[in-house]
Amino acid sequence: MEATESYLESVKKQFLYYKMLGEKAMDQLEPNQLFVSINEDTNSITTIIKHISGNMLSRWTDFLTTDGEKEWRNRDAEFENDLQSKEEVLEAWNKGWDCFLGALNNLKADQLSDIIYIRNEGHTVIEAINRQLAHYPYHIGQIVFYAKQLKNSSWDSLSIPRNKSGNYNAEKFAKEKEIKNFTDDELKRLK
Repeated sequence: MEATESYLESVKKQFLYYKMLGEKAMDQLEPNQLFVSINEDTNSITTIIKHISGNMLSRWTDFLTTDGEKEWRNRDAEFENDLQSKEEVLEAWNKGWDCFLGALNNLKADQLSDIIYIRNEGHTVIEAINRQLAHYPYHIGQIVFYAKQLKNSSWDSLSIPRNKSGNYNAEKFAKEKEIKNFTDDELKRLK
């Protein structure tokens, strides 16, 4: 596999991983907890999702031929909470991810060095992808942290549980070496 094709497969896996983390964090909450904001300067999980989705829709709709900051995007409105239910929150989440992952899935390796624009600033497609590989996990980290704070009962760790690193490593090193792959179902989501 060529390096550019390998890059595309690698970033798809990374984005799917972060999507899964956000979803597993939200799954641990009561629906009303998605709307909690600690103070005026703090975004609720719903608001963060609205922003991520708005960014994905703007950046990745016709991204090869139009500027990533679409005229129809109202970024400031993404920080106003008008969603009313968990279903609406998940609909926004999935709409953004479907747009983004669809764009990634349709990319060809030879397009990675093409120049696209975000706010009239040129980026290679690789630079635009990397920009989002920093942006989306940043916000998903906020979602996970916030969810962990809001959880009223015990938190189901999304990584290695506290004080369990030794057990985890012993189990991993007791097995033969493996290459981590997503399941077929997870990879089908990209298509």
